[in-house]
Amino acid sequence: MTTRKVRKRRRIKKRKRRILVTFLLFLGILIGGGAYYATQVYTATFQGLERGEKSALRDEAVDIGKDPISVLLLGVEDYSSHGAGGRADTIIVMTLDPDTKEMTMTSIPRDTRVDLPADKVGEQYAGSHKINAAYSLGEISGYGAEKLTVETVEEYLDIPIDKYAKVNFEAFVDVVEIMDGVTIDVKEGFSQKSHLNSSIIEFDEGPTKMTGEEALAFVRMRKHDAAVTYPRDERQRQFIKASIDEAISAGTLFKLGEISDVLGKNVSTNLSPREIFAIQKAFSSEESSVETIKIDGENSRLEDGLYYFTAYEESLMEVKAQLQTLLDYKHSEPETDTTESSY
Repeated sequence: MTTRKVRKRRRIKKRKRRILVTFLLFLGILIGGGAYYATQVYTATFQGLERGEKSALRDEAVDIGKDPISVLLLGVEDYSSHGAGGRADTIIVMTLDPDTKEMTMTSIPRDTRVDLPADKVGEQYAGSHKINAAYSLGEISGYGAEKLTVETVEEYLDIPIDKYAKVNFEAFVDVVEIMDGVTIDVKEGFSQKSHLNSSIIEFDEGPTKMTGEEALAFVRMRKHDAAVTYPRDERQRQFIKASIDEAISAGTLFKLGEISDVLGKNVSTNLSPREIFAIQKAFSSEESSVETIKIDGENSRLEDGLYYFTAYEESLMEVKAQLQTLLDYKHSEPETDTTESSY
């Protein structure tokens, strides 16, 4: 391996770690302003899952900051539906091990095919869907948007989801406006229609200071040729990082109150301030590292005429086993009745 490749790998590793930390920081940016903001926003952001203190797949509740845990990160888009029936277009499963300081991120493609049962969504919606629809159908059916999404991911990966954090992408846009714009290094130029009106926004290659409207168009583009070579998840990561870099700068610290108000309206999580502090304390050192786990598969049109992502069976099994090991979780097969029947 050449020195150049080694350096590139190190840069990628460092960048991935920063992406993870900044996502947590954005969720807990109120912490940057001290315990006061944590207390102020906690009531607005905390939302349980009506399941008690633990996943149904756990024998005992995890101890945040001591045990390996999983956190489901959801990036929700509902601006097009005016706040109703949104879809979780970003679905990332994090594992965090405070002993080894190891973190992993597993991104589940939004088009992944899953089956949603009638006892959760009703007969009308039961059947095959893209996994990002679990959020909207959970809301429509009354089962619970976050609850159904968490349980769907648990079933898909055969792991417990201990905690979740949902962020509405409009929150990022509002924060950009509060910060008077954010600068992003556009890697490839493209044009995109504004999601707020019918105007066309042109993005030129190079550092670009964006308004909230422009930033929203930047992270949402997915229907042009540029989306293939400059994928949306990469643009979203750029946006998150740039937003955090700006939000924690000295000039913006005076606006933490306004930012906290935005978070209170656009973030929901079952992580308490104490648990957020515990996570940041456990993973704030330079010893911590992050690895990306990829689910390999293919996109194809199925019998219902829609395109889905279908994981390769071998890849999905490997990912499940790896995540179970990282979480120190042993999958339990359902007990079968071995009693002989008599006639």
